[in-house]
Amino acid sequence: MTEMMKAVIVEDGAPLRLGDVEVPGLKHGEVLVKVAAAGLNRADLIQRKGAYPPPPGASTIMGLEIAGHIQALGEGVTRWKVGDAVCGLLAGGGYAELAAVDQGSLLPIPEGMDMANAACFPEALFTAWANVFDRVGLKAGEDFLCHGGTSGIGVMAIQMARVAGARKIFATAGSDEKCALAAELGADRAINYKTEDFEAVVREAGGVDVTLDMVGGDYVQKNIGAAKIDGRIVNIAYQNGFTAEVNFAPVLMKRLTLAATTLRARPVPEKQRIRDAVEKDFWPHVVSGRIKPVLDKTFSFAEAEAAQAYMGQGAHSGKIILTL
Repeated sequence: MTEMMKAVIVEDGAPLRLGDVEVPGLKHGEVLVKVAAAGLNRADLIQRKGAYPPPPGASTIMGLEIAGHIQALGEGVTRWKVGDAVCGLLAGGGYAELAAVDQGSLLPIPEGMDMANAACFPEALFTAWANVFDRVGLKAGEDFLCHGGTSGIGVMAIQMARVAGARKIFATAGSDEKCALAAELGADRAINYKTEDFEAVVREAGGVDVTLDMVGGDYVQKNIGAAKIDGRIVNIAYQNGFTAEVNFAPVLMKRLTLAATTLRARPVPEKQRIRDAVEKDFWPHVVSGRIKPVLDKTFSFAEAEAAQAYMGQGAHSGKIILTL
C-alpha cells in the first residue's frame, strides 16, 4: 500500500489547499525530514504561475527550504542520524509533511532555536554566500550595496557582509521602517528608494565594490553608475523586468563585472560545496546569535494561500514561514 502524506496542492485557478500525495522515495544520499516549518520564497509564487518550474527530477510541490527532524535515512548517508534536528535547502517539496533532502544540503539546528526561526536560514544563507562571496568575491574592507535590504535574502546578506568585515554597507528598502530594520541589522546607510535616489547617495559616498541586486530593469544602469573601479554586480532576480537599455561605456571604463546566477537547479555536489562554506564561515555566527533570523509572520500549512497573498503584498520584512 502506498504511503501518503499531506502537502499543499496547486490547482489551476483555485486557492491552495492541503491534500494527500505520496511520500517521496529516497535517492542515494538523501534523508526524509518530518517537516515542522517551511520558508516561503518569491520563487514559489513564480512557480505557481508556471514561470519557474522545478528542475528535472525534483518534486513539483512548492517549497525550497525546511526545518524539522530526520525520520529516515537513505543509502549512503553518513553524517546524520534519525531524530537529528536539521534545516535545509531543496529544489522542491518543502510545502509538505515529509520532504526528501540531500544530506549535503542540511545544517544542524542550534540548540534552543525553534523550527520556524531555523527555517529562515537555508535559502537566504546559501544564496547570499553563493553570490556575494563566491561569485563576485566580497572581501573585508570593501563597500557593499544590498538591494531588497529587508527581503528574506537581504536581511541575511547585510548581516553576513558585516560579519565578513565589509567597510561600508548600503541597503535599499521601501519604507522608513524597513530602512530602520536594515540599519539595525548592520547597514551603515539605509536608503528609502521611494524618497531617495540610491545611485546618487552611493556615488556621493564614493561608490561600492559589490552590489547584490534582485530588482533589475532600470536598476541595471543605476548599479553600473554606483559601482567603483573594478566593481562587481550580481543579479539573483529581475523583479522590474529582464530587459533594460544600458550604456556599457562605464562597464568598459570602470572594468566592471556583471554576473547573474540561480541556485535551484545546481547539481547536488555544488550545493554541498555551498553548504560546507556556509557552515564553516557563517553558521558559527548563527549559533552565537550574531547572525539572527528575521521572522515576519507564520501561517499554518492550511493557510498557504493567505501566506502567499501576504508575500505578494510586499509589506513583510525577512521571512514568512509555514508551520505544521
